[in-house]
Amino acid sequence: MKLVVLSESEKEKIHQESLKILELIGVSFKSDRALKLLGASGARVDTGSNMAWFDRDVVESAIKKAPKSFTLGARNSKYNFEMPSTFTGYTLDGTASFAVDFETGERRYGTLKDIELGSRVFDTVELGTVNWPPVIAADAPQTTRVLHEFLTVVKYTSKHVQHELHRPEEVPYFIEALKCILGSTEAVRERKICSVCYCPVAPLTHEGPMSEACMQLIEYDMPVLLLPMPACGSTGPASLFSNISLANAEALSALVLFQLAKPGSPLIFGAASGTMDYRTGAFLEGTPEMVIQTAALGEMARFYGFPNTQAGCLTDSSYPGAEAVMEKTATTLPLVLSGADLVNGMGELETSQLLVLEQIIVDEEIALRCKRLKDGVAVSDNTDLFKDLLKVGPGGHFLAEESTFQSCRSDEFYQPGLFDRSSFQQWVKAENSDIYEQARRKVADILAAPPLNPLPDKVGQSIDDILKRAEAEL
Repeated sequence: MKLVVLSESEKEKIHQESLKILELIGVSFKSDRALKLLGASGARVDTGSNMAWFDRDVVESAIKKAPKSFTLGARNSKYNFEMPSTFTGYTLDGTASFAVDFETGERRYGTLKDIELGSRVFDTVELGTVNWPPVIAADAPQTTRVLHEFLTVVKYTSKHVQHELHRPEEVPYFIEALKCILGSTEAVRERKICSVCYCPVAPLTHEGPMSEACMQLIEYDMPVLLLPMPACGSTGPASLFSNISLANAEALSALVLFQLAKPGSPLIFGAASGTMDYRTGAFLEGTPEMVIQTAALGEMARFYGFPNTQAGCLTDSSYPGAEAVMEKTATTLPLVLSGADLVNGMGELETSQLLVLEQIIVDEEIALRCKRLKDGVAVSDNTDLFKDLLKVGPGGHFLAEESTFQSCRSDEFYQPGLFDRSSFQQWVKAENSDIYEQARRKVADILAAPPLNPLPDKVGQSIDDILKRAEAEL
């Protein structure tokens, strides 16, 4: 099954609108290094106002330089993820401010322990591909907090890890930690077990230290996710077309910067464009309009030939329940049907501000159902059961056929992991619970078991030593 948001002519119109934005309105870069690089490469630059304007040729040259495929590596190579992908994978949603304590049910600020537990649960998710730190660690030292968050995930997952670095001064410690795990700088470049997320500041602004950190990281061939986040009516214009064009222009401006810094750097074309709550001014991401935008920007990524990550599986609900499931399903299915490589949003509520461990398991159920819908109807010799029809004939049944027996374990008929399909009387007798209570039991089982693929103690200790040195020196 497929979904198309934009026609070819509409994609071309968005491309042309984005080029017009970059040429006539321009982009603010708060980095002297970035402005010098852009000016030396043909962009029009005004260092006094930190502005740069890109002609069409500069943008289209950068598009040609960026690789169209690469592999997101993982500490356990069985989780390596080829981009573009033949199926939609998922990332754990990232950097919420709050978490629901799994033991007490208390809503509180996130901690490093929450990052550990979220990573361990996500490691078991079938379609889980890229692990983000699910919360901001309020208990980590502020000057090294992002390093603690990043490396805690690296410790507790064997899948690909993605996060941010905020300053160029953080990069050497991070690379040193990766060398402890992989053995050499060359292995860091080749394996690509980590990547970084880079969000332009809407509208049309690039923050200085973070852009300079990314320019250092691409020297190690580290993939960068470009994730613009303009919201219709607040940080972006109040129409879907213009907000999509703005987000596309922001992504292209980052693409130009990083391809000029190092041609051939692997980049992921992403988007997390939202909408504004017209009653309060709040950012919303669980809306139909959000996923229309991110699905459209996924199509723009494929228009250019780039791998993509699109925000989805999202909700603005403040609590687990029907609203959360409805919004998460509605913001996942269009992305899966449109062929997104990765969907970013598992595990969180309240506009990505609240980590709930049980939600990771519920979101896995949503993801698997959406995949089944995407896979559609298999038409092949194996699925042509005319011989069974001929044998059974009118008025018979197919319960005793071998094909029926085989189908109960085939991929053609999805078997849910959380839903109860028993009769009402059986459900009452068994005292079965709702999907969140079943998900809670699964989380408890995961956390009671040993972590999957743990780092050797010696490597873990080396990472701790690097973090202590970073705390002292930064």
